[in-house]
Amino acid sequence: MLTLGVIGWIVIGGLAGWIGSKIMGTDAQMGVVLNIVVGILGGLIGGFLLRGLGVEVAGGGLLFSFLTCLLGAVILLAIVKLITRGRASR
Repeated sequence: MLTLGVIGWIVIGGLAGWIGSKIMGTDAQMGVVLNIVVGILGGLIGGFLLRGLGVEVAGGGLLFSFLTCLLGAVILLAIVKLITRGRASR
């Protein structure tokens, strides 16, 4: 079974964070490091949510890991947008 090392998680997290920021329209405010952070945190969020729904996330492969990170990144960016929009209107 192929496991991802630290470099693999950085690459997958970076791609997922970048694509997630494109989907959510926040790419102009984000750099490479923030894309990686959002993607990795997105992987944690996506994995937590999918496990909560009964989906087995361990050993899902590269594509499943990427899609999990992307799902979590989009959710994380949506939450951040809601919070920052609320602060901007005050």
